[in-house]
Amino acid sequence: MNYKELKKLLKGVVVVQVTPFKKDGNVDLEGLHINTHWLIERMKGKDVSIMVEGSNGEFFNQSEDEWKSVVKTVIEEAKGEFPVLAHAAQCGTMETIKRCQYAQSLGADGVVVVLPYYVTPQEEGIFQHYKKICESVDIGVICYNNSFVSGSWIRPALMAKIAELPNFIGIKENTSNIISFRLMQQAVGTNAVVLCGRGEEIYPYEARYGCPGFVSFIANIAPELSYEMYEMAMSKNYDKVEEIAKIFTPFFKDASIISNLPPEASFTAKVSQQHGRSASITGGGASMQFAIIKAAMDLLGLRGGEPRLPLTCLTDEEKEELRTVLKNMGVLN
Repeated sequence: MNYKELKKLLKGVVVVQVTPFKKDGNVDLEGLHINTHWLIERMKGKDVSIMVEGSNGEFFNQSEDEWKSVVKTVIEEAKGEFPVLAHAAQCGTMETIKRCQYAQSLGADGVVVVLPYYVTPQEEGIFQHYKKICESVDIGVICYNNSFVSGSWIRPALMAKIAELPNFIGIKENTSNIISFRLMQQAVGTNAVVLCGRGEEIYPYEARYGCPGFVSFIANIAPELSYEMYEMAMSKNYDKVEEIAKIFTPFFKDASIISNLPPEASFTAKVSQQHGRSASITGGGASMQFAIIKAAMDLLGLRGGEPRLPLTCLTDEEKEELRTVLKNMGVLN
């Protein structure tokens, strides 16, 4: 589809797919086929898109050949049922363009590009980065505005300038600051779709400002429940949205939220603490979410596997506790 068509479809639930790995460490392409088919069968006809090789796809833990095979596998399995968005970012513009062009050649409907990482460019450099990317492909380009992984953030004024590029169609906005989110919406207007990048945890707040959808890793295991949250938001039934959000509490990781919850409320926060201090400057973080979502998929009979180092795995005891969490959520019998 062309970028104008994709822009109209940027709503609902964007599922950030997990990339399963086998016990020998290789990419489990058969498992990826199975997971994709399972998702499509449950969500046919709904406002759903698939993001492949996003953060929860562990693109940073794969070779270029592995990345290519994963993107190809998902596009082939999706068969046009849902838009497929390929995360294609690299540190530099030239290498990012190569991946964007490859994704287009395979039939990806759009590409997602997180901010340049490792170095923090000037604002003009970031503008030129996205301008060159947009000029290099004919499909839709979506910015992943994530300060946590890049050390930078595109401010609303700069994003408004980027959003004037013809095939720049959307923003996966990762701020949990509702004021910043609202200013971003106002700045870009109708030139780009601003999606909630923080999923079911933050969407209840942004939905009240007309946010048309959210990006979710939890939808790998509970797509129907995630979609119900979206439907309730579209019908402006915010009480129901918040009721559903409570079901997802064990997967919450935002510091401003979990610091105001009972210690046992967030399974993600609890597991993170059990595995010792994060290597971040602050000592806080939620990298254990990768292991948690993969273990949850295994418990559901899907293919999750284990994350690759330097990410670490759950213990057997934690997996059993996760089983109880999934039962309480109603996604596992």
